Amino acid sequence: MKTAKLIVMYPTPTDLKTFERRYADEHVPMAVEKLAGKTRFVASLILSNADKSAAQFHRIAEVYFPSLAELEACLNSPGGQETAQHAVEISSGGEPLFLISEVETFDF
Repeated sequence: MKTAKLIVMYPTPTDLKTFERRYADEHVPMAVEKLAGKTRFVASLILSNADKSAAQFHRIAEVYFPSLAELEACLNSPGGQETAQHAVEISSGGEPLFLISEVETFDF
């Protein structure tokens, strides 16, 4: 069964310490509380590109939903709008990139 995922990619912040504090203390709890319908939240800290050079993005958040319709309903809800606005507010390295994807999982 195909599910849906919201991907938020945060550029490298200009103030790393402040971004990390606000991400952990404000944004993650907000996402957990206000993103209705989510089934999983994965927060990744990007260490480098595969060749060990500096990466363009600092963090990538992935929020999973049972369907594209539920993802879209969440994004259009007051909680989804508030959480997206907060993501933009805390991203000191530039606006985060928001992507929507269809997910097909293969288990081995």
